[in-house]
Amino acid sequence: MSNKKLQKNKLLQPYLKWAGGKRQLLPIIKEYIPKKYNVYYEPFVGAGAVFFYIQANRAVINDVNSDLINTYKVIQDKQGMEELIRLLKYHNDHNNKAYFYKVRDEDRQENYKNKSNVEKAARLIYLNKTCFNGLFRVNSQGQFNVPFGNYKNPKIVNEIVLKTVHKYLNAANVKILNKDFDEVLKTASKNDFVYLDPPYDPVSDTSAFTGYTLDGFNKDDQIRLRDTFVKLDKLGCKVLLSNSATDFIQEIYSNFKITKISARRNINSVASKRGNVDEVLVMNYEPE
Repeated sequence: MSNKKLQKNKLLQPYLKWAGGKRQLLPIIKEYIPKKYNVYYEPFVGAGAVFFYIQANRAVINDVNSDLINTYKVIQDKQGMEELIRLLKYHNDHNNKAYFYKVRDEDRQENYKNKSNVEKAARLIYLNKTCFNGLFRVNSQGQFNVPFGNYKNPKIVNEIVLKTVHKYLNAANVKILNKDFDEVLKTASKNDFVYLDPPYDPVSDTSAFTGYTLDGFNKDDQIRLRDTFVKLDKLGCKVLLSNSATDFIQEIYSNFKITKISARRNINSVASKRGNVDEVLVMNYEPE
């Protein structure tokens, strides 16, 4: 069965900024997306630039970051989404430096666990829109620790985008998970399309971005992911992977088709380090 598309909606786009987000690379990535497949899988969904571009009828999305996945689930729920917009408007009306740090420090307090999922989702989106460089990072205790961004008019309440995301998450058959990537992909089968966008292999020892979750993603995880890629290939899935163009990544995927691309990195605390970097797209099929 081919994946007959829903009517594409150009308003459907990420509602967050995310480290490693694929918005800039979409013009390149879209050239490699298969025309026909059954279910779309994205086990490292992040802000969902590729997911929202594809707009598949049937999809399974996942991320190991439970705070992030909570925002997707809240937006999918009608009551949750309406309450979320109301809370974001409240954050917007109160936004200043002192208020930002008051909200940021909530996860350091004992009663934070009693907050509702909607309150937690509104907090994450508010902090994402107002923190320095739109970065999600936690310290070793799992507490959000990015400083205030000092933006003039941050777009804290993007009501149109949130409602469009809500509409799509309900019109399509979308399963939203918070598991290890390998667990998620156990249900993938022949003719499904899997896009893998893991935390990248660091190009240097100092460039590893480990604040995204407490666990990090090391060389052993990269090899585990490669083994999953091989399993999916044997199943007859179409698999596309993004990663940095390190020797290590090119070596472990040497049995597959590798295309080198140049990507602009926008999330870095040092402006001079936001230039172009080499990345690879690895696939087990010929692009159409």
